[in-house]
Amino acid sequence: MDMVSIIGTILGFVVIIVGTILKGSTVGALWNPAAFVIVFFGTLAALLVQNQGKVLKHALSMMRMIYRPPQHQPTDLISRIVGWSEISRRQGLLGLEPQIEAESDPFISKGLQLLVDGGEPDAIRSVLEVDLDTREAIDLAGAKVYENAGIYAPTLGIIGAVMGLMAVMQNLADPSKLGHGIAAAFVATIYGVALANMFMLPMSARLKALVSKQTQMREILIEGLVSIAQGDNPRQIESRLQGYVA
Repeated sequence: MDMVSIIGTILGFVVIIVGTILKGSTVGALWNPAAFVIVFFGTLAALLVQNQGKVLKHALSMMRMIYRPPQHQPTDLISRIVGWSEISRRQGLLGLEPQIEAESDPFISKGLQLLVDGGEPDAIRSVLEVDLDTREAIDLAGAKVYENAGIYAPTLGIIGAVMGLMAVMQNLADPSKLGHGIAAAFVATIYGVALANMFMLPMSARLKALVSKQTQMREILIEGLVSIAQGDNPRQIESRLQGYVA
C-alpha cells in the first residue's frame, strides 16, 4: 500500500472539514443532498456521455494503482534480462522456455515466447512495440477519465450554485431563509472545486506518471530481448540498459 496517497486522500477530507469549522461554520453545513446529486451525478452523466463503457470500467480498475501502485524496479528487470542472456548463451534460446511459465506478466511471457520461437530481432521489436503502444493508449484513456471528471466537476458546482441561488430568489420575501439558502447554494461549488482539485486531477496526474513508468519498464524489456536475439554479450546488454536507469 502507498501510505503517502492514503494520507493525502484522508488529509483532503480533513482540510475541508477543519477549514469549515475554523471559518465559524458547522460540519453539517457541508451536507446538501441537492448539491451532491447535481455535482456527483452530473459529473458521472457527463463521463457516461463522453466515454465508452469499457473505458470507464478500465478507469475504475486503475484506481487501485493509486493506493497499491505496481513496483517499478528497473535495476531488478535489467538483472533478470542479463540472467536470460547468460542462459541463452549457455543453453541456447530454448533454455529460456522454463522462464516463460514462471512469468506472471503477459507482456514478458509474450516477449520470451517470441525469443524462444527464434523470431528475428526486428520482428520481436515490431510485435512488442505494437503491444506497448496499445497498452499505453488504453491506460492513458483510463487516466484521462479522471482528468475529464476534474474538468466537469467545477462547472457542475457552478450550475448547482446558480440553481440554489434561483431558489433563494424565490424566497426574498422571507429574509430568515436567505442566509441558509445562499450558504446551501455555495455548497455545490465546494463539492465541484474540491472534487476536481483535491481528488480527480491529482489522481489523473498520478496515473499518468505510473503509466509512463510502466512504459519505460516495457521499453527496457523490449531492448533487452532484442539484444538477446541479436546475440549480444551480457555485459554489453547490461551497459546499454543502464542508460534507461540513468
